[in-house]
Amino acid sequence: MRRLIVNADDFGLTAGVNRAIVEGNRQGIITSATLMANARASEAAIDLARAQPGLKTGCHVVLIDGVPLSTNLLSLTNGSARFRSSLKQFAMAAVRKKIAAEEIEREVEAQVRKLQSSGITLTHVDSHKHTHMFPHVLRPLLRAARTCGIRAVRNPFEPMRSWPGSMVLGTPGLWLRSIGVTAFGMFAAEFRRVIKEQGMASTDGTVGIAVTGLLDQQKLLRILEALPEGTWELVCHPGYSDADLQSAGTRLTQSREIELAALTSAATKQALARRKTELISYADL
Repeated sequence: MRRLIVNADDFGLTAGVNRAIVEGNRQGIITSATLMANARASEAAIDLARAQPGLKTGCHVVLIDGVPLSTNLLSLTNGSARFRSSLKQFAMAAVRKKIAAEEIEREVEAQVRKLQSSGITLTHVDSHKHTHMFPHVLRPLLRAARTCGIRAVRNPFEPMRSWPGSMVLGTPGLWLRSIGVTAFGMFAAEFRRVIKEQGMASTDGTVGIAVTGLLDQQKLLRILEALPEGTWELVCHPGYSDADLQSAGTRLTQSREIELAALTSAATKQALARRKTELISYADL
């Protein structure tokens, strides 16, 4: 049996991203989205989420590349008004435990509570750039989620068996990115142990991480054909490459429109039917 959550990240980033996610749910295979609590189009995304009950919504926790909701987050912001912009710097600080767990827990709870106070029932949490893959970040994030009544979290690890090998070797730049994704797998066993201890639900893993920014119709079909048995999440980033997105500081611009086309195509729906893959959300775990 194959079950698949198709989750669109960055809900709230821009109006064009919001519109694409809603279209992907109405016309395509998107079942879920994770909403940023403090982005330029967050309030509009909240309104859309309330009006779109078929689109299950989680919190896209931002601890990098953004502005915090809480104050006095000296270790999370390096004493500035914003989070770190470099994942490498964040990773080094997290691995060395240079980020205060109390600050992480407080900021995660603030972001989740802001969305819940708007009337949205959150199904799960994940994090921008998968920062909760680091054990030092995961534990306080889960404490905050549980405090807020959330019992599901993204498994941010992509197993090698889910990758069509010829696709990786045949795509410039993808093999190098795949090496990086594989390296982060060193934290996967600890992730599984911690969520079991905390009684949190998750999937067997996430697919689509390595191809972030490169996902097109051909790659999506190959990922779906290679999807192993079990319950998985496909992470995606649909959107419209408008002026707002160009100024949002994301490297994912034109690629978002290509993803949206693939996520709403007849070929994609046919591939899911052929492989007898059931579309679900975190509410079904």
